[in-house]
Amino acid sequence: GDVQAACDLLGFDPLYVANEGVFVALMDEREADHAVQILKGFEYGKNAAAIGRVFREQPGRVTLRTRLGTCRIIDSLSGEQLPRIC
Repeated sequence: GDVQAACDLLGFDPLYVANEGVFVALMDEREADHAVQILKGFEYGKNAAAIGRVFREQPGRVTLRTRLGTCRIIDSLSGEQLPRIC
């Protein structure tokens, strides 16, 4: 989309760019569907979705399944986050 195109043009990784108005909540998997339904009841939560799972086998590791079906490790940001432009 637009974010990916802008990041490609500027040489940024969209996973490490500040994202206004978005949050991630971690919770017990048994509560996720209920939480998503509650969030969808609010104007700014209409696009709420469960986007991942936590596995005991890899504590402390965050991976992302790419569109190609491969896994990418998401490391902590090294260096400074880009400043917000508001």
